Formats: sequence, C-alpha cells, structure tokens
Amino acid sequence: MERISKSLLQHSQSTASGSSSVVQQLQIAREINLFIGIVWPILSVRPFEMAPEIAPVKKALITGITGQDGSYLTEFLLKKGYEVHGIIRRSSNFNTQRLEHIYIDPHQSSARMKLHYGDLSDASALRKWVDSICPDEVYNLGAQSHVGVSFENPDYTGDVVGTGALRLLEAVRIHIESTGRQVKYYQAGSSEMYGATPPPQDETTVFHPRSPYAVAKVAAHFYTVNYREAYGMFACNGILFNHESPRRGENFVTRKITRAIGRIKVGLQKKLFLGNLKASRDWGFAGDYVEGMWLMLQQDKPDDYVLATEDSHTVEEFLEESFSYVGLNWKDHVEIDPRYFRPSEVDNLRGSAKKAKELLGWEPKVQFKQLVAMMVDGDLEKAKREKVLVDAGFMDSHQQP
Repeated sequence: MERISKSLLQHSQSTASGSSSVVQQLQIAREINLFIGIVWPILSVRPFEMAPEIAPVKKALITGITGQDGSYLTEFLLKKGYEVHGIIRRSSNFNTQRLEHIYIDPHQSSARMKLHYGDLSDASALRKWVDSICPDEVYNLGAQSHVGVSFENPDYTGDVVGTGALRLLEAVRIHIESTGRQVKYYQAGSSEMYGATPPPQDETTVFHPRSPYAVAKVAAHFYTVNYREAYGMFACNGILFNHESPRRGENFVTRKITRAIGRIKVGLQKKLFLGNLKASRDWGFAGDYVEGMWLMLQQDKPDDYVLATEDSHTVEEFLEESFSYVGLNWKDHVEIDPRYFRPSEVDNLRGSAKKAKELLGWEPKVQFKQLVAMMVDGDLEKAKREKVLVDAGFMDSHQQP
C-alpha cells in the first residue's frame, strides 16, 4: 500500500513539473486520494476475509401435506431449515387445519412453507410442480389411506395409491433426466402390505395384502424398487407400522375411540360402535416416524426400511388402556356393529425395526401408554370445547363425530 502511494505521488510530481498548471496538480492529487480511499481497500481484501458463501436452502416436496404425517413431517423439516412445498387437492372446504399453527402468509419473506394445488391423479400437475419447485427431496405421503373405505372405493384407491405413486416417480425421473439434478424420493409404505403373513414382519417378509388399499401400496412399493433399479434413482420405501397421534383422522379406530371417550366423559355421547376387537396392531407415535422418513433420505445409498415399535396390542387392549385412563369401563359403552367388519381381516401386525435401528440410528421415543394418554388428553380438551357450544345452543347435543 505504502509503495503504491509513493509511486503514484512521484508520478504526479513529475507530471506536475512539466506543467505550471495548478489545476492539473489538483486533479492528480484527487485521483491519488480516490485510489487510496476507495479502490485500494477493495483490491486489498484477502480471500479469507470475504463473506462466506451461504449454503442453498434444501427444498422438500410433500404430497399429503395436510394429513397427519404430512403436518408432522413439515414441522420437522422446517426446524431443519428446509423450504417445504406441499401439494393439496382443491376443495370448497378448508382442509389445512393441521397446518394452521405453522402457516405463514406466502407474501411474507419469512414464509418457508408453500402450498400448491395438484393431485396424484393428475400427471401433468405433478410434472409441473416438480419442474418448477426443483425439490431436493420428494415425500409421497398422499393416499386414500382408510382400509375400510378402500373396499367401498377400490378403483379410486388403486388409482391414487398405486398409479399415483407411479405418476410421481415418472415426474421425478423425467426431471432428473432433463436437469441432471439429484432428487431423492421417499415412498410411504404400510404394514397392511403384510396382511395375512404372521409376525414379526421385516424388510424380507413376504407381502400378502388383504385389502384394495394394501394391494395398491404393494404396487407403489414395487414401482419404487423398479425405478431405483432401472434408472438408478435414489428412491426409498418406508414400511411404517400403525402410527397415531392427536392429529389422526377421526374415522381411524384409535382416534374414533379417544374421540368418543372425551365426548362420553363430558356427557355428549353414550355409546361407541366398533367392529373387530381382536385385531392386533403395532401402534407408535407419528411424530417419531417422520424422523425415520427423513433419515432414510440422508443415507449414502437408497434402501427400504421397516419402522415399528416391535410391540403390538389388540383393539380391546387399546380400549382398556384408554377408557381406564379417565376412570371409565369400556364395556359399559362399547357395542359391536357387524358393518365395521371387513370382507377380509388382518389379524396381527408387529414389526421388526432392527435394520432401521442399526443403519439409521432410529428408535421410537413414545411408548404405547404415553401415546394413549396423549390422544385421550387431546380429545378430552376438544370435547370440553364442544360442550360449551352445546350448552350455548350452537351445536346439537346428539351430533356424533
């Protein structure tokens, strides 16, 4: 710096000596001051003094973002610093209740969750959103996921659950091929795929599906395996055993039970109608399972994993635990309704998550009793709020959930 300043000064002096113009001398002096004060500080910055590069924010695209798993996964990814995009179906009614607590108006710069209209039955919409969002990770959680309903709507279930996964896989494949980007894909599987195969069930257990829903999930599973093997895609299947929470849909048996308990406790309901009480399931907490989904996509190589608590309970045991939690006897309130029996039942599902524990480091944190308490507490509070509306005349006291 000092040497350059002296050199420029000497140059100015020699130039000035050849001219008697004071104006020229002042002009040269200004140029020297300009260089020293502005240009040199910029040139003299060392590389390690430059501002560090900011790592690009990871983007995730989620189908089924408004569901139980979608909302927990969104929360999890936002905490990890992701920008989360969700595909939602157009409806005349708002169906984003599970996301309201984390929703920020997209006009605000702080909004990192964005929703887009689309459907797993619409290949062109899926392709459009994959290409425009350019996600790093895609989580296919969208489905018609009620087993009983799948017997009543088998065509729709097969199209959305099975072929819908194929449409999304193809959209991701074409995007990768045309851009050269790496996109990781997660396919939500289900323990229902094992069906009649006896427990414990793991990644090597043969599938024997017993419902249109389960058959469609098996198709989605093997579509994912095929795209991984045929095109080298980073595509994983997560075979998740039953996972519940206070956000579970109210027509699923666990939530149907805890919902009824809250209403019975505050005097809004007397009876609960159920089907097969002997069916046994491996029930865990949905919030634990979304971490496992994410961990699968952080591995060096794609693979398939079972997530389970490795502990199963019958519906009757769930009734006993949940009703006794609030001091009630389930036998005083539960009646069997034949309409809730399915054409083909699945007796016992209990998973082995050994592979996920060893390779992913994943462990379920919430155990059965904690899960039941969490769900009953949530629905008891909801029932108390309903009671206020009933007492004020804003709701029919006989209205069922």
